[in-house]
Amino acid sequence: MEDNNIEQTWPGIGIAAVERDTGLSKDLLRVWERRYGFPRPGRDGFGERTYPADQIEKLRLLRRLMGAGHRPGKIIQLEVAELRRLAGESGTGGGTPAPATRGGEALDPLLDLVKRHDAEALRTALQQGLIRLGLTRFVTELVAPLVARVGEAWARGWFEVFEEHLFTEVVQSVMRTTIGSVPATRGEPNVLLTTLPQEAHGLGLLMAESMLVLHGCTCLSLGVQTPVWDIVRAAEARKADVVALSFSAFVSPATVAEGLAELRQRLPASVEIWAGGSNAALQKRAHRDVVVMTALDDIETAVADWRLRHGA
Repeated sequence: MEDNNIEQTWPGIGIAAVERDTGLSKDLLRVWERRYGFPRPGRDGFGERTYPADQIEKLRLLRRLMGAGHRPGKIIQLEVAELRRLAGESGTGGGTPAPATRGGEALDPLLDLVKRHDAEALRTALQQGLIRLGLTRFVTELVAPLVARVGEAWARGWFEVFEEHLFTEVVQSVMRTTIGSVPATRGEPNVLLTTLPQEAHGLGLLMAESMLVLHGCTCLSLGVQTPVWDIVRAAEARKADVVALSFSAFVSPATVAEGLAELRQRLPASVEIWAGGSNAALQKRAHRDVVVMTALDDIETAVADWRLRHGA
């Protein structure tokens, strides 16, 4: 009873923030609560669930271990220390940064800036990279691999949640400023960009928008987490030729497949769906009537193919 009183008075973090930070959906958190008795949220003054920091840490460990193949029912009752031990054995919870890929050593200084929480130095370094490389190479050779490295480092436990958020905020500000500086051409196709409600990560969306703008497309971004019916209404209002969606690795493949199927069913056949990102569902499954892109370079091909087919 004493522990429950402590949880009730702890201000905690709301379920939407927990979903974003851990990659575990609200529905899954509620299912676990009913089925396994964990997590054990408190309630705020409005009766909404709030989660204390120690439970969020455990949820993050559970998410990493599930990614390594562990079943939640087998590990959810374990203590945090035991989960950390398992994560270390699985190669998902080490205290060192994610290993660099070929040429990745050049990214290490940027990762160090994130770890030092030096947002201004990181912003300056990114802006210098943009000037040096130009927008296309900046996105494909610097931002995209850097986003992947940060995601790997977070999954391995080297980055805290707030450090990943700091990185995201800085990159988003640089990308938005850069996209805004590209002269608008109002060319075809007319592309509507967003993510489905379960996808809170927007960096992939910004990278795709920058590539589309560079190739002369007309773009409107709705940001992240747009309900399907609102996407359909926006596409109709904007007379969109294409709806472009981004999917990170934090959304379950089944959710991706279901979301794409529902959107395809509700959109007119004349509106194409382009889906890209690091989600495993895009690499392993065929999606009917959806153009799947697993690399940013695929955008140029997709635009050229669309124009060829439509005589644009």
